Amino acid sequence: MVKIPLDDIRNRLQQDNPWWQSPVVAGKARPDAGHRALFPSRESGAFSGDYKHKRAFFAHFAELCLDFSIRRAVILMGPRRVGKTVMLEQLIQQAIEGGFSPSRIMFASLDKPPYSGVALDTLLTLFEKCTANKANAQRIVIFDEIQYLKDWETHLKALVDDHPNTRFIASGSAAAELKRKSQESGAGRFTDLFLPPLTFAEFLTFSDKESELIADTKNGYEVADMARLNAAFVDYLNFGGYPEAVLNKSIRANISRFLASDIVNKALSHDLPSIYGIQNTQELNRFFSTIAYNTGQEMSPGKLANEGVNFNTMNKYIEYLEAAFLIVRVQRVDDTGKTFKRMRSFKPYLINPCMRSALFAPIADGDDFIGSMVETAIFSQCFAQGKKPNIYYARWKRGRSTLEVDMVQVDHARNKITSACEIKWSDQHATDIPRGLDGLAALDQKHQGIPLIATSKSIDLPAQDETSIRHIPAALYCYQLGKEAVQNLT
Repeated sequence: MVKIPLDDIRNRLQQDNPWWQSPVVAGKARPDAGHRALFPSRESGAFSGDYKHKRAFFAHFAELCLDFSIRRAVILMGPRRVGKTVMLEQLIQQAIEGGFSPSRIMFASLDKPPYSGVALDTLLTLFEKCTANKANAQRIVIFDEIQYLKDWETHLKALVDDHPNTRFIASGSAAAELKRKSQESGAGRFTDLFLPPLTFAEFLTFSDKESELIADTKNGYEVADMARLNAAFVDYLNFGGYPEAVLNKSIRANISRFLASDIVNKALSHDLPSIYGIQNTQELNRFFSTIAYNTGQEMSPGKLANEGVNFNTMNKYIEYLEAAFLIVRVQRVDDTGKTFKRMRSFKPYLINPCMRSALFAPIADGDDFIGSMVETAIFSQCFAQGKKPNIYYARWKRGRSTLEVDMVQVDHARNKITSACEIKWSDQHATDIPRGLDGLAALDQKHQGIPLIATSKSIDLPAQDETSIRHIPAALYCYQLGKEAVQNLT
């Protein structure tokens, strides 16, 4: 096989780093500064060609990447099309405008043909020759789509050890492979950072509706117009998880094609499911479609047998779908917070509710499936940090009855439930207490003093003397959880 000449690789590298030739003036904003000034070869992109919209996670990401006291590479991972590459470009913009020398920043997207099979240290050597910077200088080196390089984790780990003053940052769309290799080979050298689909709070910001609908006061978040907030929430359920769908009307009008082909299909077919021992990708697709359609519904070996999938195969599929950031599996506990010895029943939730709408059909307020979509949205905010908090669903026997609560948080050190939430898209439960909230009432008796929440459609009521349950609109609760996900990163 004929190798690509180094001159061609260097030319590609110079093209990807235009600030080496005509850099932005450090610390000063030029009239043409921005996405197109730094990346003239890129199209308008997910953020409409400007830097007006930054992910809420950007500040934490930038602080982590620009801290040169940390000798670890940052691995930015997450689902496809959530804005990872744009966030890398925004990082470069901030570094240059903050005074960092443009000649000491390198960006290379390894999915470009000239970089095929090129070792990372070769790119670093070309970077040094192109810019005349020294190997011991403080530098920022970014490898986008790093999974395209075989054994990337070994290459990157060596670079981190050999260049302590260089901040290495990598990202990739093949989330399952990226996560597996980062955890296996990067212990002590890599810091994983998860970029989730848009939270509901981010969706309102990107839609320029946040300041109109919600105010942050010293007494908490206050809703200015509940009907409009609920309408925005239904929009979020249908297409609100991805920046392009929010900011581009043509994509939003054809969300099914965008999401199904570019996100779901590539994750199921191209992101190396074979590393998890999966050979039948058609069956994997069918299994995922079943989960997507029934997001939030309990699955068990008996139900899976009806779908023609045995328990061991199901576990393999679930493991991959979680690693590919398509679903999150929630396990069951009883009313004491204890897990079961044979953990065979669980609830899988889509990582973002709009996947279901894109794969099947958009929903409207009042549709049969809106309850499970609201539940999926609330769970997705809880998992926006990329790690599972101690969140479960509870179901247990009480006499001849079976009680259930949608979401409980468990303190495993004390083996105790510390909070509980029943997710509803209705005001009936707030006006006809305790109808439909028997599970919460039972937990209130067993774990006195724990926070109890029942979501509603529009009613916001603090806990009363006769009940310990706080009622809060589901849209407002979803917004609040999304805000907390970002705050908890710092």
